[in-house]
Order: sequence, then C-alpha cells, then structure tokens
Amino acid sequence: MPNRVSQAQLDKILPLVEKPARYTGGEYNSIVKENAEVSFALCFPDIYEIGMSHLGSRIIYSALNSREDTVCERAYAPWVDMEAQMRQHNIPMFTLETKRHLKDFDIIGFSLSYELCYTNILMMLDLSGIPFFAKERGDDMPLIICGGASVCNIEPVAEFFDCVLYGEGEEMIHEFIDKYRSAKQKGLSKREILLALKDIKGVYIPSFYKAEYENGRFVKLTKLEESAPDKIQRRVVVDLDKVSFDDNPIVPNISIVHDRVPVELFRGCTRGCRFCQAGFIYRPVRERQVDTLINQAEKMLKSTGYDEVSLFSLSSGDYSKIHELVPVLAEKLKGRQVSISLPSLRIDSYLKDSLEEIASRKKTGLTFAPEAGTQRLRDVINKGVTEEDLLNSAREAFLAGWSSIKLYFMIGLPTETDEDILGIADLVRKVIKAFHDIPKEQRAGSVQISVSASVFVPKPHTPFQWSAQDTKDEIVRKQTLLRNEFRTIRGATFSYHEPDTSILEAVFARGDRRLASVVACAYMKGAKFDSWHEHFKLNVWEQCFLECGIDTNAIAHREYSLDEKLPWEHLDSGVTDNYLKREYERAQKGITTKDCRKGCQGCFDLTFEAYENCCKA
Repeated sequence: MPNRVSQAQLDKILPLVEKPARYTGGEYNSIVKENAEVSFALCFPDIYEIGMSHLGSRIIYSALNSREDTVCERAYAPWVDMEAQMRQHNIPMFTLETKRHLKDFDIIGFSLSYELCYTNILMMLDLSGIPFFAKERGDDMPLIICGGASVCNIEPVAEFFDCVLYGEGEEMIHEFIDKYRSAKQKGLSKREILLALKDIKGVYIPSFYKAEYENGRFVKLTKLEESAPDKIQRRVVVDLDKVSFDDNPIVPNISIVHDRVPVELFRGCTRGCRFCQAGFIYRPVRERQVDTLINQAEKMLKSTGYDEVSLFSLSSGDYSKIHELVPVLAEKLKGRQVSISLPSLRIDSYLKDSLEEIASRKKTGLTFAPEAGTQRLRDVINKGVTEEDLLNSAREAFLAGWSSIKLYFMIGLPTETDEDILGIADLVRKVIKAFHDIPKEQRAGSVQISVSASVFVPKPHTPFQWSAQDTKDEIVRKQTLLRNEFRTIRGATFSYHEPDTSILEAVFARGDRRLASVVACAYMKGAKFDSWHEHFKLNVWEQCFLECGIDTNAIAHREYSLDEKLPWEHLDSGVTDNYLKREYERAQKGITTKDCRKGCQGCFDLTFEAYENCCKA
C-alpha cells in the first residue's frame, strides 16, 4: 500500500495557512481511483489557483483517468506558509485526491509553462525526498518527466528529467503510458524503460545526449546512445475534433485565475508575429467545427455550473467561423445568465449585434494587443494590424456597450526607438478620443483603458531568437519615459513588468544545460516562486550565476549570429531554420510577411503531416 498523509496530520497544519482549500482536494468532478496498474502524479510548479487554470494539465488529467489501467492525481506547489508547516511537521509532498506521497507514484509529470517556475520544481522534489538530478536517482525512484510550452528549450533544466514530452499531449500521453506499462510488466530497469520510450515520436531522453562547449559557448549536442534520434520532432494533433476533451472539468473549491468554461476554438496562428513563440511552436492552424465547440460548451456548463464561457485561442477573432459561432452560442445561452468572453478578439461590424446582446446581460473584458506604438515597429514585428484597425475595433466595442478595454504592448522590441515608445501613449490618447467622439447618450459609463507593457524576451523557435534583449538600464529608462507620459493621460492606467525577472526569463529561454547547476544553487539559497515579485531574490540569482561561472549578458543581451549553434536546435518545432532566418532578415528591413491564410509562406518541415494538411486546405 502507498504511503499517505493522514487527515490528522492535515488537521494540525491547515488552520495555520492561507487558503487551506488549496490542499484539501475533494473538488466536484475530481477523480479518485484505486489499484490502477500505473500511477501518475501530475504536478504544476505554481500555486493551486494558477495550476487549476492551466488547460493543458486539465486535458492530461482527463486523458489519463479515462484509462482503466492508470490513475492520475494532482499536486501543486505549496505556498510558502504551507511549505514551512510541511517541513516543521515532516509532511512530504502529497497529492490532492488521496493524499498519497509523491515519491510512491510510478511517474511524476511536471507541466512547464513558464521559465520562472523552475525552482518550484526542485522545491516539490525536495519535499518528496527525491534527488534533483536524474543521474542521482536509482531504479527505486519514480520516473520524472515533463511537458508544456517551456520544453521547446528544455536544456536549462534537462538534467533534472528522465524524459521530456515535446508537443501536444492528447495522443502522445497514451502511447507513453502503453510503452511504460508494457516495460513495467516485464520488470525492466529504468534505462531499459527509457530505451523503449525514446522511440515514441516527440519523446526526448536528455541522458542519451551530452552538451559540449568551447570558450564558454555551447557548440553541439552529442548522442551517447546511438539509437537515439538526431532530432526530436514536436508532436502535433492533426484533427482536434477527434481527440477527447475534458467535458467534466474539476470545479475548484476556491476562486482561480480563469474561473470559467474554457472552449478552445483552434490551435496555431497564421499571422507570424516575429516575437511570438506560441505563434510558431503551435503551428499549423487546426480549427474545431462549430458543432464541436457548441457541444463542448454545453457539456462543460452542464457539468460545472459556471456562468461564463471563454472562447479562446491565440487570436480568437481569427477563427474562420467566428461569425457563425458567436450568434449561435449567444442564442443558446439566452436567458441562462451565462456570459461569453472573447479574449484577444478583433471586433468588427459583423459581430456588433451579438456583442451588444451579450453586453446587455453581462459584460466581460475585451483585450487588444497592438504590441507596438508605431506602424514602423508593428511592421518590424509583423503584427499585421494598423492604427486604424485598433481604433475601429475600439469604436465598435464602445458602441456595443464596453467602456473598459485592456491594451497590451511590449518594450524593448528589436530596432525600437524612443519615438516608438512615445507612440504607445499617443495611441492610447487616440483610443480615449474615439470614446469621447461617440455621442454621450450612446456611451456606457466612463472610459478606462488599462495599458500593460511587458519586456521583450527573445524566445527559441522564433525569428527573434537571435535578437538581443535590452539591458536593465535601457529597460528602466524606457519604462520611465513611458510612465511620465501616462501621468498626463486621464482615463488610462499603466503597468509594466520588472526588468530583473524578464532578464532571468531571457537567460533561461536561451540557455543551455549549464544552467541546471544555477537553478539548484539558487533553490538551495532560498529562491522559489521567482515569478512573484515579493519572493524574487535577485541577489541570490546573481550570486549563483557568479559561482557557476555563467555570464548572463552573453546569453540575454547579445545578438546571436545566424550561423552559430543554438542549444535547442535538436528540438524540431516544424518551422524550418531557413524560414526563421528569412523572417529575421525581413524584420531588420521592416518588411512584412502576409498572413498564411492569404497564401502559404513555406515555413514548414515537409515531414510534418499536419503541415501538409494545412497547406492543402
């Protein structure tokens, strides 16, 4: 029998921590199974409210528990107060469903969605009594695996994992469990299990490769296991209508970040924004049919009792049947006090009537992402929108009953000038003017524009993966310049990201295997919850980079040459290097590339079946 944390142990500590419901489990639609052949602990290295909002984790949880031979339970990073109580009372890391010790599972799988969660992985392993590095774990230890967006450059933390699942998991996870179960039945050693798993498309075994360096720079990844693949090809689900979805999502006991029914319209993006990692690694575009989406929304509403449906994707307004879906869904929801949220939507007159009907019942937020303040810079990043596009969208939203809009921008984009920075404030002024130009009797309340400016981070598998990030001094200077401008703008608020965390994100986005020692060093010196401003310890990270001999400037603030080797080159996203280089060069000249929907741009690797289908369409 597996070890479990007793209710008596929890009763001692839960009254002493903030939000004890984070750790109690027992949520509506959670699944408790006993005596399955394969046990899987699904871990999210951040707090419950964030992890429970992660759709990818929900999909994997549902997929694994749909199998009779597998039980999947959840664990989230305990907040600092809970961690302290667990250590004081010698309580190991446990799952929510049955309070089983993490160490007693066959497989521990981490969802990696953000680089600044890496120290939390070590915290969860530490609380479980599991060594950090894969090479230090014997056959008696669980298999430690990971998946998620951040694995497109897993190298900075690759040495912590036995196995990496690269790409979309709905189909891959079943192949993985089938192979693992067969190997377990045969009583194979961990190495023998890994040898079997490596043949699954999308599976990467870091211990089968060795990173090599010259003069402090990464030069190549050498295979230690001859039968290991030269490149790991990202898994892509070709037909989203055919894969299962989570029609009985867990209803949390407390409010979470995205507390609503999530309906994923499609995956991928055709616009080709050159800074956007998601826009490249989730290619090609694959849409769900309207009937599928309506069916999913109805099932999830029925099984949860939520009062909001979120129609989401990388750009919801680009769904080719959005004009068919929204009116149909709005009609089905009429009289049920259920709202529809439309994040990152391009508003136009065809949706105006539906939006007015939705807004008359319950308004939800509207978000637009111009990214840059001038047309010149929007062309550099290939944003594909004009100032008039934004102003027209804002006018339609205001006329449809909205008065509050969020606008997302970036600071530090390649080729950016002060004129581009000041252009952000000018654009916001024009949006506010568009509101006031509408007759007063047609407006709803007072205008409020929330402006957020993140810091550009060069990401792998994008045309800007070779670009330098601004130094801290330059980021602060630009933020100050823009903050001073917003002091003169009524009806707008301005927020921005701290440069130190954005710089650390860039280091891990473009780093190599040497960074694992930095993560371990930082954790041992007290770093955790690095994405939380109040817990970020800059001095600890600076000390560990120094101790480990890592020059962060050479990683984050350096323009890479197009012919140098990159630590993530063995991870094939499906978009060719030649295409990314062409886009990088076009960016330097301010030349735009048209939307893929208006003509194939030849970005793809022909070995990817999903791309062939995309191009035929």
